[in-house]
Amino acid sequence: MESLLVSTGVVALAEIGDKTQLLAFILAARFKKPLPIIGGILVATLVNHGLAGALGAWITSALSPDVLRWVLGASFLAMAVWTLIPDEIEEDETRIAARLGVFGATLLTFFLAEMGDKTQVATVAMAAHYAAPVLVVVGTTLGMLIADVPAVFLGDRLAGRIPMRLVHGIAAAIFAVLGIATLLGAGRGLGF
Repeated sequence: MESLLVSTGVVALAEIGDKTQLLAFILAARFKKPLPIIGGILVATLVNHGLAGALGAWITSALSPDVLRWVLGASFLAMAVWTLIPDEIEEDETRIAARLGVFGATLLTFFLAEMGDKTQVATVAMAAHYAAPVLVVVGTTLGMLIADVPAVFLGDRLAGRIPMRLVHGIAAAIFAVLGIATLLGAGRGLGF
């Protein structure tokens, strides 16, 4: 259950101000059709984070426990730093919408925007850390929805009221604690 709760919370915090949340704001403002946007976010996240969870599970089986501990610890610390760097959205990611409809545009742009994004990398690391990739993927998907669904419904009105630096600082602190705990051997009971 810890893997589900931690992955949900960490991704929900990390997603605030992330480029995919900005993309949700843009798509909501442009199309004003929340249900197909939310559906696209859900499917894109499940596929993207499902692949990331599978990679995390594979990494767990491919690396020795000592190497895995150092890789995961360093990954979490790198995520802490990366979380403090604000994201910008690329205009190409929103142009696709004109041709694919609202659901298709959201699905494709979210999937592409998440490739190599910090929440995808965090999903890989947490799936490897907890050795429970399905719970991690469910958690990271819930975290994405917790952050992005309000963005779809509230659009730009909410963006200016969220203290982004504080939220990013909290998410970075959580990643740093996970990294330090992993490096200090907190996962030994789990085999790494």
